[in-house]
Amino acid sequence: MKKLESTLPNMVIVLTLIAVVAGLALGYVNSITAGPIEEIKKQQLADGIKAVLNADELQVAEPQTRDNGAVIYYTDKGTAVQTTDPNGFGGKLTVLVGFNEEGLIQGYRVLETAETPGLGAKAGEWFQKGQKGDIIGKQAGNLTVSKDGGEVDAITASTITSRAFLRCVNAAYAALSEAKTDAQTGATTQIDN
Repeated sequence: MKKLESTLPNMVIVLTLIAVVAGLALGYVNSITAGPIEEIKKQQLADGIKAVLNADELQVAEPQTRDNGAVIYYTDKGTAVQTTDPNGFGGKLTVLVGFNEEGLIQGYRVLETAETPGLGAKAGEWFQKGQKGDIIGKQAGNLTVSKDGGEVDAITASTITSRAFLRCVNAAYAALSEAKTDAQTGATTQIDN
C-alpha cells in the first residue's frame, strides 16, 4: 500500500475520519449505557430516601419540583428533599435530606459530588450522627459552620465544601417550609414532572 503524502488536505481527511469513527463509537456506547445508568440513579435515589428517613419500606408520592430546583418526596414516614449547590469546592454538590414531621433532620445522603477524595468527599460521613459535624436531630434553616459563627464543625481543610453542604441542607428546609406554607394557605404550586 502506498503511503499517503503528508499534505494539509490529506491530514484533514484522515483526522476527520478518525473523529467521525470515534464520535460514532462514543454515541453507540452512550446509547447502550444510558438506560442502565438511569436505572442505577433511580435505585440510588430510592435507597437514599429510605436511608434518610430510616425506613425499610416507603410509600412515596409523586415528587414535587419547586422553583428553586429542590425536589420534594413526600412519604408515609417523613419528607425527603433533594437540593443542589453549584458552588462546592469541586463543583456541584447534590444532597438528599430527610425531615420528620417537626422539620428536624432525620438523615441525609450525598447523591452527587466532585469534591476532593479524603477531604470534601468526607461530607457523606462528617455530618452524620455521632460525628464531629453532627446535624442529625437539628432544626435546619440557618445552619452554618463555626468559622462563620455557626454551631456546625466544618470538615477539616474543607470549609468550602462544608458551606456548600449546609447551603443544600438549608435550601432543603426552605423548600419544605415553603411547600407547607403553600399547603396551609391554599396557594397553588406548579409541579413539573
